[in-house]
Parts: sequence; C-alpha cells; structure tokens
Amino acid sequence: MTSTQGHHHAPADLAPEHPARISVSQLLPDVYKAMIRLDIAARKGLDPALVELVKIRASQLNRCAFCLDMHSKDALAAGESAERIVQLSAWEESQHFYTEKELAALALTEAVTVLTDGFVPDEVFAKAAKHFEETELAQLIAAITVINAWNRFGVTGRLAPGHYTPGDHKS
Repeated sequence: MTSTQGHHHAPADLAPEHPARISVSQLLPDVYKAMIRLDIAARKGLDPALVELVKIRASQLNRCAFCLDMHSKDALAAGESAERIVQLSAWEESQHFYTEKELAALALTEAVTVLTDGFVPDEVFAKAAKHFEETELAQLIAAITVINAWNRFGVTGRLAPGHYTPGDHKS
C-alpha cells in the first residue's frame, strides 16, 4: 500500500454485496403504502430529530443495516451531528450528548424494542411520561413500534444498505 492510499480500501477490496432475499415492499405495494401512512401518522407532532435518534437506536438493536443506513443519512442531512449518531450505540455511557427528554425516549425505545428482556419497566415508562405529554408519549410509542416493523422487513429481506440518498423515500 502506498502512502497516498492511506487506510482507504479500493472497491475491489470490499466484500461482495449480498442480494436481497425478498422485497415485501415491491411484492406488496399496498402493505408498503400502508406502512408509509402509519409512519407519517406515528411521528406526527414529534420532534423530527428525536424520531431519527429513536429510529437509529431501534435499528442498531435489531441490527437492520438497511434502516441504519437510511436513518443515519437522514439524520445527518437534517443537521444531526455525526458524534451524537456514533454515540447512540453507547448512549447510556454518553448521556451528556443528549437531553433528558431524548434520554427518556432512548430508554423507552430500548425497552419496547427488546421485549425479550421482559416487560417495559415501570420506571422507564414513568420517566418518559415525565418528559412527554400523554398524546406525544403515545406518538413516541407508535414511532418506536413502526421502526421495529420496518426493521423486521429489512432484516428478514436482507435489504442491502448503502444505496439510500436522503429524500429517496420522503413521504
């Protein structure tokens, strides 16, 4: 490797991209359109920056590469800092990067997403209820639920990340 190349890999060095297994959105356009409408309805009235943080965190937990690509790019395009996006995977150790309201939303996202750990703890719900008025809290729960549904389509279909450009799927 010459000094001009640094640590960047030439495209030939990259592993091959895997093809999608199935595209539910292409096969079932009515389901896709209904999901888009659900997504719009769920996040209505919520701070868009907060919604992107929630979508990125749920997508990290669910290991949805496609949604991570999309929502990280959307967050950056909307003015979110790379630092706050990078720190999301360790938000509990990086609390000083986020507001108390964002932390409450991230804790709720974690609890709702990882239901196999048990029920959503009362203290997590109570903290969210302290920072969000009731309708807004219902919107947050809906937004968390919707990104989890999107993640399940993406993970099951093995949708490949890297092709999304912000604005591609604006509804």
